[in-house]
Order: sequence, then structure tokens, then C-alpha cells
Amino acid sequence: MPAPSDSAERAAPRAAPASSAAPAPAAPVASAFARVSLLVYTLLIVYASWYPFSGWRDMGLGPFDYLTARLPYYWTVFDVWTNVAGYAPLGALLVLAMYPRIRPWRAIWPATLAGVLLSAGMEAVQTYLPTRVSSNLDLLTNAAGTALGALLGALCSRYFLHESRFLLVRRRWFSGEASRGLAVAGLWPLALIYPQNHLFGLGHLVPPLSAFFSDLLDTPIDLATSWLNSAQLSAEQYWLADVIVTACGLTGAALLFLLLLRRQAPRRRLVALYLLACIAAKSLACALFFAPQNAFVWISPSAVGGIMLGTLMIAGLIWAPPTAQRRIAALALILSLVVTNAVPANPYYLSTLETWVQGKFLNFDGAAQFLSVLWPFLAIWFLFHPVHRRQV
Repeated sequence: MPAPSDSAERAAPRAAPASSAAPAPAAPVASAFARVSLLVYTLLIVYASWYPFSGWRDMGLGPFDYLTARLPYYWTVFDVWTNVAGYAPLGALLVLAMYPRIRPWRAIWPATLAGVLLSAGMEAVQTYLPTRVSSNLDLLTNAAGTALGALLGALCSRYFLHESRFLLVRRRWFSGEASRGLAVAGLWPLALIYPQNHLFGLGHLVPPLSAFFSDLLDTPIDLATSWLNSAQLSAEQYWLADVIVTACGLTGAALLFLLLLRRQAPRRRLVALYLLACIAAKSLACALFFAPQNAFVWISPSAVGGIMLGTLMIAGLIWAPPTAQRRIAALALILSLVVTNAVPANPYYLSTLETWVQGKFLNFDGAAQFLSVLWPFLAIWFLFHPVHRRQV
């Protein structure tokens, strides 16, 4: 009987039993949604903490003197719960964003430490803002909120991270590269909370830029007057501008959301649910910050006309190729930005802002305004992101 060849002997040890041919479990993957959301939420905290960004000066106090000061004598339960609730999402997002480098339960302590350091920095810088007061009680409540959020993030991590039910639904209905877009789409209802010159007219840069240059140059500057040369529009022109901005803003946001969905997803129902959630958020904000009877004050003939026109555009483009949807969405948002900043403020909008309740909501007011200005640029960034060139 001939002896086995050397090649046969070398090949024999490499043979694997049939039972070992099962595919290896998928490696844990980081959540781009959690990381993008963490970045945006951190920017909102910074903006809310330093709003209104004016009157900076040295008042003879060290930036960390508040740490050794006595606890404030006057405080309210509302202030405490606002600080806790404001930093709880930060703690949860920190835990989710650290995965898989750090497992959720082990990420609680580093997440809490990161939240404490961020809050301490925000309070230190507030020392140079006359309209803000640095407080060790704020630091303690912010730290408590971060710790509570981190604990909740660890408890809920199985619903949002590797092989969770939520993730399975996301994979079934949304494309593999939808995480960034989901973060952007999720911010749209929140961006609509701040009163706008037009219903979906986000990205109004003129007022904040005017305030910035006025503070920088120490002289009143109204960019709207300079830009528009004191132009006055007729009622029909205001109506037309409102229809255009509302229709374009609605179309751009809805098409961005459609880009995230797979073909087998219930696209019409999900888009309708998304738009209803945005309308609910807008109505709730109007009821909270104006008066309950003003929940639907945003409804006007021009807004209704813009919604109807935008709905027709969405219905016609719902099954269009993704490339066409992406380009039309970007074009619609750019057109909305141009008209929003080119048209003089509607007198009705100016009178509405005078009744906007700030008071205890001063921090929220600044964050809401910042998000309303930022969102269109985030959306356009996503629409031109290289991720759309990948095959999903």
C-alpha cells in the first residue's frame, strides 16, 4: 500500500469537523446614532449654559470659587429637577456612545465623571457672564442627573445596542448606514419648538448674527435692515413666501427621513407618523410657552397651503430613486434657507415673540433657538455625506 504523500499529511490536520463550520457571532458594533446624538446634545448644553453670550467681563471672582462657596439659600424644586432632567440624557448617551470599547455597566463611572467635568466647566465660564450665576448646587444636581442617566442607559442598553429587539426592527426597516440620518431626523421635531417666522422656516441666521455683531462692536446692528434695505412686502408676498418656505421645509425633512428607509418598510405610515409627531411637538410647545388655547396658533392659511403643497411633493417622490430624493431634499432645504433669511420678518411673528415665555425657561430658550438655527445645516451636511455613495 503506498505511503501517503507529504501534501496529504499537511492537509489532514487542517480538516475541521462539520460541527465547527457554524458562522461566528457578529462582532459588537459602535452606535453611530448614539455618538452623533451625544455630540449634538453636548453642543446644546454648552449653548444653553452660556446663553445669551453677551456682557462678558471679569467680576473679580475666580472661575472655581463657586466650588467652596456656601450652597445657595434660594432655590426651587423646579430648578433642581430641570438640572437633573437636562443632564440625564447626557449620561445615557455617554454610556451608549462608549460601547463596545467599554461595556454599559462599566461605563457608568466614566460617563458620570465626564458629565461632572462638563458641568464644572460650564459653571466656571458662567463666572464671566453677568446674567448667569455659577452654583455648586447646579453642579451637584447636574452630576446627579448624569449618574441617573448613565444608570438608565446601562439598564436600557440591551434595547438599543448589539442584537437588541430595537436594533432588529431598525435593521428591518432602516438602511445599514442610517444612524447619522436618524440623529438628524430625530432633532427636527425639537427644532420646531422655537417660534419661527414661517412654520418650517428653520435656519433663521439674521437675528442671532445681529445680536452677535451688536455685542462685538458695542453698537446696535440690524442685519435685516442692511440686507433688505428696509424692504416692505405686501400681504400677498408674505403669504407666498410662507407657502414656499413651509412646503420646502416639509419636503426636505420628509425626503431626508425617506432616505433612511428600506423598500420593504411601511414607508407611508412611518412618514405620516413622523410628520404627526412633529405637529404634536409644535402644538405642545405653543400650548406650554404661550397659552393652552394657543396650541394651534401656528395654523394659518399660508401654513396650510404650504403643508398641502409639500404633501403633494412627498407623495410624488416617495418611490423616486434615492439619488433624486437626496438632491431634491437638499435643494428644498437650501431654497427654504434662502427665502427665510431674505424675506423681512412678518409683523405677526414679531408680535408673537413678545409673548414667548422665558423666565425659568431661559436655558431652554437658548438651546431651542440654537437648534432651530443649526438643524438645516445638519440636514444638508447629512444629505451630502459620503455615506450615500456606499452600497447599502
